Amino acid sequence: MKAPGAAEFVPQDAGLDELRAAAGGCRGCELYRNATQTVFGEGPDQARVVMIGEQPGDREDEQGHPFVGPAGRLLDRAMDETGIDRNQVYLTNAVKHFKFIERGSRRIHKQPGRTEIVACSAWLAAELDLLGPELVVCLGAVAAKAVLGPAVKVTELRGQLLPAPDDPAYRHEHSEHEPPGPDYRVITTVHPSAVLRAPDRSAAYAAFVADMTRVKTALDGSDSHKMGRPPVTATRAPDT
Repeated sequence: MKAPGAAEFVPQDAGLDELRAAAGGCRGCELYRNATQTVFGEGPDQARVVMIGEQPGDREDEQGHPFVGPAGRLLDRAMDETGIDRNQVYLTNAVKHFKFIERGSRRIHKQPGRTEIVACSAWLAAELDLLGPELVVCLGAVAAKAVLGPAVKVTELRGQLLPAPDDPAYRHEHSEHEPPGPDYRVITTVHPSAVLRAPDRSAAYAAFVADMTRVKTALDGSDSHKMGRPPVTATRAPDT
């Protein structure tokens, strides 16, 4: 049986609009069957930052846009507080369809598995290749595994400024599209929905804002580097 994957649905030499249109017809895994629609990434095609979440939630699935629910509002608030220009950010997800189980009239989020992450990796790789960002922010474990590989642990790497994955072990074995090489840097943090679920939401939010501050510091360091000054290196955020 042929391994699932989106690579055959990804058009070559396409812009964001063409990728988005093609993603609507993706059948690279089984998630399309129950989801309302594909939720592709959104943002400027010259984005300095790509923020990657896990998958669309219930509201994103209904509205067709990423990060429009409570987690998205929390992310917007954190970016606003840390001075990250939303107009320089492209938002997307590692998996483009909503995975859920039904309980009565409710659709309950279910975390995508490795098969679905790998199946959808061609779309994410195409987005990163086309955008060429300076910084990639992985929001949660699924996003971190999609970018850095299945063995990565957010609890160990959270808040650190990392090079892009250049090790062949990080490449997606079922994808014809590969990450674009070491031209961008990576910061991992928790998904904003984890902040909303935390027993001590105030402390969790403060730690999340600290991570977003490191994102801003990394961007400011990139600006300094372009002007001939040494960049500021981000440090690890405190554990929550």
